Amino acid sequence: MVRVGIVGIGFMGMIHYLAYQKLKGVKVVAICEKIPERLAGDWRSIKGNFGPKGRKMDLSGIAKYSEIEELLKDPNVDVVDICLPPALHPQATVAALEAGKHVFCEKPIALTTADADRMVKTAQKKGKMLLIGHVLPFFAAYRFAYDAVTSGRYGACLGGQFTRIISDPLWLPDFYNPNVCGGPAIDLHIHDAHFIRLLFGMPKSVHSVGRMRGEVPEFFNTQFLYDDPRLVVTATSGVIMQQGRPFTNGYEIHLEKATLVFDSWMNMPVTILTEDGKVKRPKIPTTDPVDDFAAELAEVVRTIKTGEPSKFLDGQLARDALVLAHRQVESVKKRRAVKV
Repeated sequence: MVRVGIVGIGFMGMIHYLAYQKLKGVKVVAICEKIPERLAGDWRSIKGNFGPKGRKMDLSGIAKYSEIEELLKDPNVDVVDICLPPALHPQATVAALEAGKHVFCEKPIALTTADADRMVKTAQKKGKMLLIGHVLPFFAAYRFAYDAVTSGRYGACLGGQFTRIISDPLWLPDFYNPNVCGGPAIDLHIHDAHFIRLLFGMPKSVHSVGRMRGEVPEFFNTQFLYDDPRLVVTATSGVIMQQGRPFTNGYEIHLEKATLVFDSWMNMPVTILTEDGKVKRPKIPTTDPVDDFAAELAEVVRTIKTGEPSKFLDGQLARDALVLAHRQVESVKKRRAVKV
């Protein structure tokens, strides 16, 4: 049995808690939260852009701590699940690793590359797992794309366009603060940066254009430049002000023998355009969003039980995604391509 302590009961902390309930071989044994009502199980004030609303939870049998230091002393906790604001990830992660705990930390890994490197090196030094919650490869539409590309069944990949757009997240007052959440590039687009890194490797440079809000890009388009001249990879991400826009994500991935298309805004399920002119829609089961996070957490459990690294949740991979996001921000500010 893998025993988990969740640090931070906000939206993602709640989603993780609900997802753990769907799994065998793992149990939430402790939580840490500074807001007394949430620590007591009243989660009705929690809001997010998908999934269930917060409600009252029965937390009987679960140890409750208001300070992370107390949770880290709990011998019943094997892995610490960190769902704090991004600025607090490094300190909490390093403390947990040094306390002898495995760590599963929500994305982004950190706000700075230096902190990300410190987290990765501490895990290596302590011989503990550091897993970062980049959930996108566990969403059915993206897992299908990953398998289709890496299997080579449709020939070599020629690139793709990735989209991730939201209306202004008014419930996150620090969303545009580069020292708290990091802004759209670090907190939103980094999902696609991670997936692009996973599929295509690190580009040699990026060229981003966009409009700024304070110190961070609010909305931007990026071209990822690779040595292979046939590889054309682009992404569009950010925030629009009209609240009628639901959370939107999608892709169009080009392969030698097919094109894969998915668009949540247009209600287009995963579609395959084949070289013989056919349009196919593979049977991909529709799941509750919490189920996708349960699949991610099942990978966490597997990794900790077996000691085998995760190709999706690896800390170094998450660090590379952060580098890409930072280079894109730099490119928007300098209005030119920048080296990765």
